[in-house]
Amino acid sequence: MSLVENWRDVLKKAWSVRLIALAAILSGIEAVLPMFETSFPKGVFAAASAFVTAGALLARVIAQKD
Repeated sequence: MSLVENWRDVLKKAWSVRLIALAAILSGIEAVLPMFETSFPKGVFAAASAFVTAGALLARVIAQKD
């Protein structure tokens, strides 16, 4: 396995990378939120994370400019 030649640009510009980072943040919120707030409906951030991850999958296979 080897990195693509312009991997730094990919990390900065690719929507799939941005969406994966957002999914990670949402998953982290889902894990930490019960420690501070119990009135928030369970599973909302997990569902949002799943939705964003699905978007990342689509963004990964769709051609992006630059």
